[in-house]
Amino acid sequence: SGAIFGVDGLTVEVEVDLSRGIPSFSIVGLPNTAVRESRERVTAAIKNSGHEFPLERITVNLAPADIKKEGAAFDLAIAIGIIVASAKRKSIADETRASLAKTLFLGELALDGSIRKVRGVLPILLHCKVMGFARAVIPGQNFTESLIVGGVDVLAVRCLADAVHLVGIRDTGVPSRNTNEEESQRVILRKPADQVRRVASSSASRRAELLDMEDVTGQESAKRALLIAAAGGHHVMMVGPPGAGKTMLARRFPSILPALDERAALETTRIYSIAGLLDGAGLITRGPFRSPHHSASDAGLIGGGNVPRPGEVTLAHNGVLFLDELPEFRRHVLETLREPIEEGRIAISRARSTVVFPARFQLLAAMNPCPCGNLASKDQTCHCTPLQVQRYLAKISGPLLDRISIHVFVRPVEIEAFTNDRRGERSASMLHQIFEARERQRRRVGDSGFATLNARLPDRLIRTSCRMPQDAENLLIRAQKQLRISARGRSHILRVARTIADIDGTKTIAVAHVAEAVQYRLRDLPV
Repeated sequence: SGAIFGVDGLTVEVEVDLSRGIPSFSIVGLPNTAVRESRERVTAAIKNSGHEFPLERITVNLAPADIKKEGAAFDLAIAIGIIVASAKRKSIADETRASLAKTLFLGELALDGSIRKVRGVLPILLHCKVMGFARAVIPGQNFTESLIVGGVDVLAVRCLADAVHLVGIRDTGVPSRNTNEEESQRVILRKPADQVRRVASSSASRRAELLDMEDVTGQESAKRALLIAAAGGHHVMMVGPPGAGKTMLARRFPSILPALDERAALETTRIYSIAGLLDGAGLITRGPFRSPHHSASDAGLIGGGNVPRPGEVTLAHNGVLFLDELPEFRRHVLETLREPIEEGRIAISRARSTVVFPARFQLLAAMNPCPCGNLASKDQTCHCTPLQVQRYLAKISGPLLDRISIHVFVRPVEIEAFTNDRRGERSASMLHQIFEARERQRRRVGDSGFATLNARLPDRLIRTSCRMPQDAENLLIRAQKQLRISARGRSHILRVARTIADIDGTKTIAVAHVAEAVQYRLRDLPV
């Protein structure tokens, strides 16, 4: 069978021993509660599938024994092992035994013998391909994600009885003929080893198509900031009063992000397979958009548990993590974002091992300027005292804010903007500009092995990629002195200026590009 360790698949050998003695059923090999409870599920499933359950002393070992096992995915393999061990040796052909040695079984058993879907089928199948397994028997509800993997013959079955017949075992002592006609009746779906189909998940694509930037009235400066962020992969902080359109802009941000390449799509799909969030979908071709509630715990945000599970930062890998009402999150929870923002991964350490989850996301945050939200508003009066405003803004630490490249103030939309029929720029038009800017970044970096987006550009390449004339350099130096910009802040300004130049299609960063990039580092609210 198979298990999950971090975001990788792991082979688990299921050993079954039957001996004389008082009938019992024990499972060893560091099983958790869900695995130990498989005794009742397997016992009932075998009986209700028309097989005789052996009244002997049954011992099941899950190897390797030093890795904790969780979940119900071992049910099918345990049941097959018990049936094989209890069958007469002469009833199982030699070729059947040989094929069983290279067959993977995944599935949770219901009491009536039917097989339910499980998490993590995709990474386990990818690991089985590397380990040289010939075939895999999986639940029918997991069949779509198996189409992504080549090199393994996949059989999707409905129930335990179907799986038993397919592997050539009968409790009557007569080997199954295993004919093509019988297989066609018992297999829900079958994928040959040489078949690979990149079945795209269309539900996320349809949702993204329903949201377009042209629906946002006004807010041209905020749209410009999001355009730059999407082109270079920069993190964004939007500050503005309630109802100004921050959340509306954030929800439409995925519509201006290019589709994932094949490598990123496979990474994202593996993560969602482990989390059990595929829902029968195939390859995820668009970056995910995650928006956790501000009551989320640190384990919910970065991952955790006795057996570490991915959190929101990992579920947002290759996509967007939107944190609305940022100051409402607990401060210690926000501080856990520092490492994934900087490193693109999160390491969760436990006594037995350390699990590393990918977390290369684009942070999109939104907040009010004060507790009541009316600070710097022209039409509304702010009733917050300076101390209340200070305490509210102090919930977000300076080091975290310093890691966000673009800070933009979202003003309320003027009433006159709703009376004209002029529509804003469509997402398709913005996406075209972003695609061209990213293509220029890709050509500049070439096949050096580094990330192509400016936000992820290594420091050693900034000097060669972010060249500028002396007047632009002088402007940046003055801004550093007057605004007290840190070394990290200077790096962010250079990266954002490089992205603006890529949007404009120029090889050299100009004064105007530096000036606009510096503007996005101003954290003081415009009053």
